[in-house]
Amino acid sequence: MASCLSPHFVIFPFMSKGHTIPLLHLTRLLSLRNIAVTIFTTQSNSPFIHHTLTGSNNISVIELPFPEKIPDLPDGVENTDQLPSMSFFIPFAKATILLQPHFERILETLLPVNCMISDGFLGWTLESASKYGIPRLVSYGTNSYSMVVGRILREEYPNLNVDHIQEPLTLKSFPLIIIDKNELVQEELLQVGHPIYEFAIQQSKATSNSWGILFNTFYELESSYVNYWNSDYKPRAWCLGPLCLQADPPRVLQPFQKPLWMQWLDSRKGLEKQSVLYVAFGSQASVPPEQLKEIAIGLERSKVSFLWVLRSKEMIFDDGLCERVKDTGLVVREWVDQTEVLEHECVQGFLSHCGWNSVLESICALVPILAWPMMAEQSFNAKMVEELGIGLRMQVTENTGARTLVKSEKVEKMVRKLMLGDEGKEAKKKVKNIGESARRAMEEGGSSKGALDLLIDEVCQ
Repeated sequence: MASCLSPHFVIFPFMSKGHTIPLLHLTRLLSLRNIAVTIFTTQSNSPFIHHTLTGSNNISVIELPFPEKIPDLPDGVENTDQLPSMSFFIPFAKATILLQPHFERILETLLPVNCMISDGFLGWTLESASKYGIPRLVSYGTNSYSMVVGRILREEYPNLNVDHIQEPLTLKSFPLIIIDKNELVQEELLQVGHPIYEFAIQQSKATSNSWGILFNTFYELESSYVNYWNSDYKPRAWCLGPLCLQADPPRVLQPFQKPLWMQWLDSRKGLEKQSVLYVAFGSQASVPPEQLKEIAIGLERSKVSFLWVLRSKEMIFDDGLCERVKDTGLVVREWVDQTEVLEHECVQGFLSHCGWNSVLESICALVPILAWPMMAEQSFNAKMVEELGIGLRMQVTENTGARTLVKSEKVEKMVRKLMLGDEGKEAKKKVKNIGESARRAMEEGGSSKGALDLLIDEVCQ
């Protein structure tokens, strides 16, 4: 372990922007404390990391060659954004273990190292850290609620008897958690023998044997779940978020320098109906064309102004939509800075897939959420949004448990509830209170600031 006089951290994010971005924000925090940070990644992921950390000091980025000719994996894929579908996720995640020999050869040359922070999907890095006596901290880039629920469900699900899809699941270990089978978007995580289940168990064991786990949350938001984790599970949890508050401040640009979407938002200022709904479902979830069409019709009929970000390959099968809504809506297919969008004064609602980064960014921007979970732990995040009262939740499954086509009438109704109804007004009040608490947590004297200071002290002893 390195001397506390010259702290040195190694960070190894998983090759997915949703997992990488929180660790880059953490890297910036460490850099501000004069801690040297070495980030490991692969060649095609390196430019994004360099761009995100522009202007930061004490940071080195090392590129590892991603293995080639992996069975069941398309050539040239080095990031989950490049996967044709998430059915390729397990082969991709398992392929990362082939990076281990090269990683260890370089790691040995970097010693001494105080701490290794690696993604939970890179469980094999625990063996590397242990080999060189380095304490490993785990990051999944998520909150404590979804981690606690996921762990309990894997333990108790085989013994749960639930006949109706909306019947509450009683979790004996933590009765405060009330969910129903309807919310298990990815039930494969609970099916013994399924590749997704087996991968999750393998990573969970590596997590339990690590030195600590980082939650991108703040203690005041999830105290009961953090306390439960620390009393019943390993390793020790550290709440360091919201890490998005460490992102670069908004750019100061001349009007002619602003991208189209920002110019359009600016044009809404001062209008009688200036409030805008931001619509985005992340870079991973695949929304079927027929669902995109229903969303388009619902947005148009709602008469609510909206900024809708579509992935380049997504089609809405309505060439006339953009023309018909040109006075109230904008559909874009280019990259947008989500933080800048949410912090724009005209944006007053977010129709979101409820990836945890998006939820936190919305909280910190004081913007209420219309939750539409798509995959993984997003259903738990959506439930959290609903329970906190900071938004509304779209019903996306039938009584059979199958995902249903959400019709345009439902989209219209829920959009108007969030943007124009009393429920939306109440959500706005609650997200304001929680957002202010989030900012205090990251300030001097705040819980997350104090947790990071203590963590650094402990690993540098």
